[in-house]
Amino acid sequence: MQQKKTQTKDKIVRFGVSLEKSLLDIFDSKIKEKKYPTRSKAIADLMRKEIVEYRWKTGKEVAGAIVFIYNHHKRNIVDTLIDIQHDFADIVISTQHVHLSHDECLEIVVVKGKPQRVSTLATTIRSTKGVEHCTTAITSTGET
Repeated sequence: MQQKKTQTKDKIVRFGVSLEKSLLDIFDSKIKEKKYPTRSKAIADLMRKEIVEYRWKTGKEVAGAIVFIYNHHKRNIVDTLIDIQHDFADIVISTQHVHLSHDECLEIVVVKGKPQRVSTLATTIRSTKGVEHCTTAITSTGET
């Protein structure tokens, strides 16, 4: 017996936007530079970006990655970083460790949680002695 697959896909809605021609010309130039296939895709990405920023500012759950580089020869740094991640087990989903060179390692910590908690984890990692660079990439959890 074959089971029926159920997929929920958002219905596409068409709507109009009125704005100055000069603004549209600049926008079209930028979406061409970024190689967007359509204006619709570019507008949808801008809307998603705004929603992510809103979620961050209002404390709604976000997902993302904290990416950092460190020298693994630095005394106790590996144990310290592991302890920090365990202290934030409520938001750490997974990690990936990459050897960039004999001395340098890159680590990616995938997170999902409240913005303040994610920010605190990033700050804790960033302020750890031996961490040379730390950045975050935050997005929506897919929920509205």
